Amino acid sequence: MFLLTAKTWSESIQYNYSLQNTIATVVSLAIIFSVYKLVKDERGREIWRYIFKRKLAAISFFILCFFVLVGIADSFKWRDPLLDDTGNVSVDLRGKVIYQNGALSILDRLCTGIRTNNEKTYSAPMSDRQFTRDLVQNKRGESVWHQEKLNYPGRHILGTDVVGRDVLYICLKGIRTALIIGGFTTMISIPIALILGVIAGYFGRWPDVSIQFVYSTVGSIPFILIAAAYILIQGASIFNLCLIMGITGWTSLCRLLRGETLKTRELDYVQGAIALGSSRIRILFRHIVPNIFHLVLITSVLGFSHLVLAEAVLSYLKIGVGQSTYSWGNMINQANLELAREPIVWWNLLGAFIFMMALVLPVNLFGDTLRDALDPKMRGQK
Repeated sequence: MFLLTAKTWSESIQYNYSLQNTIATVVSLAIIFSVYKLVKDERGREIWRYIFKRKLAAISFFILCFFVLVGIADSFKWRDPLLDDTGNVSVDLRGKVIYQNGALSILDRLCTGIRTNNEKTYSAPMSDRQFTRDLVQNKRGESVWHQEKLNYPGRHILGTDVVGRDVLYICLKGIRTALIIGGFTTMISIPIALILGVIAGYFGRWPDVSIQFVYSTVGSIPFILIAAAYILIQGASIFNLCLIMGITGWTSLCRLLRGETLKTRELDYVQGAIALGSSRIRILFRHIVPNIFHLVLITSVLGFSHLVLAEAVLSYLKIGVGQSTYSWGNMINQANLELAREPIVWWNLLGAFIFMMALVLPVNLFGDTLRDALDPKMRGQK
């Protein structure tokens, strides 16, 4: 029942553009609200001041903002009306407007130039001729190898792929996939880790033993086997990949939060709250969770890069997001065959590598600075 519901939900997200736009709107508002709360709070302003004093962290932050904006722009989609030969909007017999089959996102419309400037097949970066050669006859009737001139010479910064699509456009489309995998997987794993970790650390006894047994068992099973089995049953999609990565990736954070809760519950202010008769729920939400939440934030930011890289590995093993989805992992998988041919086609792999590094490296640099900002001990050492 759970697997069927997950599959139905995945298909509804894929084909229901209104639902996609709603989710994108909610995520955008959540980001804006989170930034507003951080700026309004004195502690939040102190953290931002600390971050922006570090040039690498500030640059990384603006790079991440660019990636987030591109991902959001690629999430809002709608279909345009179908126009007839005279340029008027087409309607059916009932007078309803007929729309085109495919929906275009804001990013698609902003990148119309590189999206529609397709070639016949491979072309090298900034080249004016097709990469592959055709055997043709010259004026003297001799068979010679000829490289055909491109339709749009010099306009493909990262070249084109096997079907003539611009590699830069494919890389930009892969940003949304990377952000969804990193963000949605984190949204699934954090509540599980936080709830179970706090319960195990605070209550102890049989809840602690039971939760330790669960995360030890889940952590001992190879993730590749679980992911492969689930994807083969449910099919390759972004939703399914995020779901299986989320419900299996909470164990390390849960173990960390359990240990931190064990230390926090012995502190004087927690013992004082217990002596004053505060309820367990109040102690957990007022004293325990706020004092361990910085670990959740730091672990989530630093773990984001691992999730992005994991998608590339899983796509290479054919258990990723699916061949029809734009992703850097699929580009690397395609490059596996392109590097084995002669002459080699290297720019597909280069494009995926550049964009993946441009996202993962700023995340790690920003995460390190955020960890220092939230940890007074680290700030004192530096």
